[in-house]
Amino acid sequence: MTDQRAAPTAPRDRWILAAVSTALFCVQLDYFAVNLALPKMAEDLGTTATDLQWVISIYMLTLGACMVPAGRIGDIFGRRRTLLIGIAIFGVSSAVCAMAPSAAWVIGSRAAQGLGAALIFPVSVSVLTNSFPADRAARAIGLAYGIGGLGNAAGPLVGGLLTQTVGWRAIFWLLVPLAVICAVIGGITMPESSDQTVPRRIDLTGLALITIGIGLFTLTFDRGPSWGWLSLPTVAAFIISIVTMTAFVVTEHRVKWPLVDLSLLRDERFTVLILTGTVANIAYVVAIYLSTLNLQDVRGLDPLTAGLAFLGPSAGAAAGGVLSGRLATKYPPMAVMGTTGAAAAISLAVLALSHSWPLYLIALTACGFTMGLVYAFTTVATQAVVPPERAGAAAGVALTSMVTLGGVGIAVTGTVLEMLVHAGSTTGGGISAILLTIAILLLPTSLLVLGWAKQTTR
Repeated sequence: MTDQRAAPTAPRDRWILAAVSTALFCVQLDYFAVNLALPKMAEDLGTTATDLQWVISIYMLTLGACMVPAGRIGDIFGRRRTLLIGIAIFGVSSAVCAMAPSAAWVIGSRAAQGLGAALIFPVSVSVLTNSFPADRAARAIGLAYGIGGLGNAAGPLVGGLLTQTVGWRAIFWLLVPLAVICAVIGGITMPESSDQTVPRRIDLTGLALITIGIGLFTLTFDRGPSWGWLSLPTVAAFIISIVTMTAFVVTEHRVKWPLVDLSLLRDERFTVLILTGTVANIAYVVAIYLSTLNLQDVRGLDPLTAGLAFLGPSAGAAAGGVLSGRLATKYPPMAVMGTTGAAAAISLAVLALSHSWPLYLIALTACGFTMGLVYAFTTVATQAVVPPERAGAAAGVALTSMVTLGGVGIAVTGTVLEMLVHAGSTTGGGISAILLTIAILLLPTSLLVLGWAKQTTR
């Protein structure tokens, strides 16, 4: 027997959506806002920005390592309960970050923040899938990710504004009341749901293997640029991560109640959606990262003015998220993914080649819209092709792929840009070359998906 999706009243479902959207917004805002605060944070805490890179690294490490198990834990032990725990962890750790007396305190609290975010990301999706009737769940997820996507592009603006005015600690203080509001509203309005087809226990061996494997994989690419790509720590971490994740796959095939049902990956629709969404999301986060460098290091803008330039892509990402839910209920998922991915590739190419301010800002806004749509649509569409009792596990797999490999994309991009500059390229020229290369890779991938969709339809 599986859970039946609840049919909340109109006022109640709006409150559920508000709580989930705000939680996603907090997580998205946090990552991009803190990036800009590192130099000032290092100055205040008496350390260097290089040492404080662990503020970003440890967050990505715990986030990437814990999303797959978090999604399934929510399915097994209760999605409402798991999401509220994640919001509580995120809020408390944000307060500790705001009051931290030293760099060690900030880094430790950021690890806890990453854990809270890992619980929020996939479980919020499964909460909506199991709280709304099937015909409205896709729109609810799209709207939630549209609002959450505002944090991606608004993060640099908020981070720059707060860091330059009241200080970097205000970034973390801002998250505390938002987390409290999410927890209170969610606690009152969200119905509890879980997968009733499995026992209330977790595959601990699988949990350990997937957490260690993805954690080390994330660490490899996050620290590779500073450790050296061929250094012993980097190579060892990569090899151990591959061996551990292979052991996870073997284990999951043998246990009666696996942490992740690998049969999900045998669904062609699910797999193609994730692969295409991951490629597009790598392009998205790299475009945001390189645009931040372009605006400040090439065009000479201060953090606040550079942040203002992201208002366009911020609004575009929000609109794309909202539209994704509507498209998922009207058109074949593969056709939407292929068409939108191709549009994103064209937007990225225009961004790479544009020199005038008007064209650059238009292209940046188009990138926010198209890639934000693909990111949200991947989450919406994968939920539509799996049973609702597996919603958390499916969201965990999809988001781990997109977020973790997005982090890998940024790490590799930073190294490639450095190599291009050492080879004699200007920073602006290197940024354009990387963006154009990604666009060239994304376009045929999207066209292949579109062609596959048309063939399947026939």
